[in-house]
Amino acid sequence: METLQVENRNGYNIIRLDRGKANAMNLQMIEELIAEIEREKSDSSVKGTIITGKENFFSAGLDLPEIMTYDQEKTKYFWKRFLDMMGVLVDFPKPLISSITGHSPAGGCIIAICCDYRIMAGGNYKIGLNEIPVGIIVPKQVYELYSFWLGKHRAYQFLMEGRLMSPQQASDTGLVDIIMPAEQVLDAAERKMRQYLSFDQATWSKSKLSLRREIIEHTVHYDQTLPDKMIEHWYLPKTQQILYGFLEMLKKK
Repeated sequence: METLQVENRNGYNIIRLDRGKANAMNLQMIEELIAEIEREKSDSSVKGTIITGKENFFSAGLDLPEIMTYDQEKTKYFWKRFLDMMGVLVDFPKPLISSITGHSPAGGCIIAICCDYRIMAGGNYKIGLNEIPVGIIVPKQVYELYSFWLGKHRAYQFLMEGRLMSPQQASDTGLVDIIMPAEQVLDAAERKMRQYLSFDQATWSKSKLSLRREIIEHTVHYDQTLPDKMIEHWYLPKTQQILYGFLEMLKKK
């Protein structure tokens, strides 16, 4: 794999997102993450998984500069696989913890909220879902997943505003479970993993899938016409204007 590093630690795996400085997500990264999670799901020697990033970045979200070069068919396939990735993560029956090492907007935040527990580095970082200001439609399954943690009222408002939060704000709203110094985030995730693994795993897994039944239904069995609807909106002149404007802003940073 070119965009992930995987390490086994005493029965659980650590998946380290490893693509460039900011771990921006392209089609290759999504495909590799899907394949690895599906492999670990069926591997009885892997009891749980931690997803972590690198210094200052968990994931900066989608690699829009690359995605904007995709033709229409590839863009549609990208969105299909992104939705598939959500389903694979949400339906993972084993403990899944995110060790959020820095910035985690948009797609990075979506990976994190698919997990069972989120530990975030304290500091000048942002996390949240800012799709609407960028011109991207928010699918219903994203709302259902966000509201699973934040509550429906707050999730709706935050999505419609494209709100990004500091680690403390994210903790106050329930988006992340605990804030730690950056150098301690992964250690804290491993402690939480060991706690989860101390329980009977059949009981833990069946309870997880039962409590997540509705969001699993929304994310795994999504409307297969959704990628077509997203593509139709993606190529509207106004949407393209917003997207290219966002790209220009990124170039100036």
